[in-house]
Amino acid sequence: MEPGERTETGDCAAEAGPVFTLEEVGKRNCSREAWLVIHGRVYDVTRFLEEHPGGEEVLLEQAGRDATESFEDVGHSTDAREMLKQYYIGEIHPHDRKKEGSKNPSMTSSGQASFWSTWLIPIFGALVIGLMYRYYMLDGRTS
Repeated sequence: MEPGERTETGDCAAEAGPVFTLEEVGKRNCSREAWLVIHGRVYDVTRFLEEHPGGEEVLLEQAGRDATESFEDVGHSTDAREMLKQYYIGEIHPHDRKKEGSKNPSMTSSGQASFWSTWLIPIFGALVIGLMYRYYMLDGRTS
C-alpha cells in the first residue's frame, strides 16, 4: 500500500501509512520499542507505556503481536480509541491479515454460530428465570 492510498474501510479522513509484516512487528516487543497490531493497524505505543492506566506490563505483554482481542475484551472508551490515532504508524501487510484474525468462540470452523450459544443457552436461561419467578410467586401467596 503506497502512502496516500485510502484504507480498506474507505475511511477518507485517515491516510494509509507504511506496511509492516507481523514478523517486523514481532521484533518490537520490549520497553525500548513496543508495537501493537489492533484491527490490522500498527501502533508504536512506546511513549504511552508509562501513561497507560493499566500499567506498562499490560502493553508489554501484548507488544509485538496482534492485540485486537485483548483491546476489545477490556472495553476501551471512545477516548482511548481516539488516543490510538496519535500512535498509529502503519498497516499490517494484507498477507498477514489472514493470520491475525482472532477466533470467536461461538463460531464453528465453518464460520456459523454454534447451536449451543445461539439457541440452547438462551432457552435454558429463560427456563431457569421462569421457574425461579414461578417459585417465588407461589411462595409469596402462601406466606
